[in-house]
Amino acid sequence: MNQIVLERTMAAQPSLAAAGAVLTIDLGAVRENYRRLQARLGPARAAGVVKADGYGLGAVRVARALMAEGCDSFFVAHASEGVELRAGLGKGPSIYVLNGLPPGAEAEAAAAALVPVLNSAGQLAAWRETAQRLMRKLPAAVQVDSGMSRLGMAPAEVEAVAADPNAFDGIELKLVMSHLACADEPQNPANEAQRLAFEALRAKLPAAPAALANSSGIFLGAAYHYDLARPGAALYGVNPTPGHENPMRPVVRLEAKVIQTRQLDQGAGVGYGHTYSVTGKLRAATISLGYADGWHRRGAAAAFLDGVRLPFIGRVSMDSIIIDISDLPEGRVREGDLVELIGASQGVDDVAALTGTIGYEVLTSLGHRFHRRYLE
Repeated sequence: MNQIVLERTMAAQPSLAAAGAVLTIDLGAVRENYRRLQARLGPARAAGVVKADGYGLGAVRVARALMAEGCDSFFVAHASEGVELRAGLGKGPSIYVLNGLPPGAEAEAAAAALVPVLNSAGQLAAWRETAQRLMRKLPAAVQVDSGMSRLGMAPAEVEAVAADPNAFDGIELKLVMSHLACADEPQNPANEAQRLAFEALRAKLPAAPAALANSSGIFLGAAYHYDLARPGAALYGVNPTPGHENPMRPVVRLEAKVIQTRQLDQGAGVGYGHTYSVTGKLRAATISLGYADGWHRRGAAAAFLDGVRLPFIGRVSMDSIIIDISDLPEGRVREGDLVELIGASQGVDDVAALTGTIGYEVLTSLGHRFHRRYLE
């Protein structure tokens, strides 16, 4: 199974020469970010959230790097992601499925030794029946809704489950968890309200380790740490403390190749719809990156070369973007050169601010046409 996953990954990887852009992923930085979060957690343990293919960076590669730091618990969103991660990691680590299991997926999840996060009494009943059918105990987590109104058992449902003496027959309850809605806003009273609601709800269920904090939740203090925290975006360099200096190391660098350069005269229209018109002589370059690669069309943005900002002009196309290179010495930019879109001059959160989104979306939107280079 491991070989199948690796072969599929290799088959999807364009060569450096053929690719239009290069995505560099620093696994050493991922490991350092994990160490920093674990140090802040003290006796609590940090898991690794690797859903959405490790936030677009490669779930198996990221998880293996985290395992080298002692991480033994991982979270994905879908059962299909869990099955693939198990194939890539082998036996050993716990793999939790945050969305629970869709009806009919129980047998496959049990075969892959996944730990479903049960979000309803119906999911609990289906997993209990699977355990009875297989005649062995199956691990599970239970999520309670402490106030986000997204996933998890509502208070009335928790009461009903707690009143059923057979509710957890055949089930090894490994974790009781919930999720914070406003953890990136430390002063928001919703955080403490959710923590208190979580305390009350988990007290009604069988005793088990507890988990509440996401990346930003880790920075709310020890009261939110419990036994296990679930950092995701912070591992990948997204700032978990908006408005303050980023305590995480950057993980990704995105560079696009120059396809063509040209001299534009006054009055020349640029790109679809001629939304940009040249007001004087201008030197431009077209780079091999576009919205098909996950770069958002909206917002002002730029590339960088030698620390010089090269603003986008005209609209972002599906496969290309036109940039103004007038501030660079003539002849500095040639076909095949790389310009930086994410990196030292412009981080993930900077790109998010420029395009009107969040760092999470920037990372998970990154496409699969890049040549991916992993730094161990």
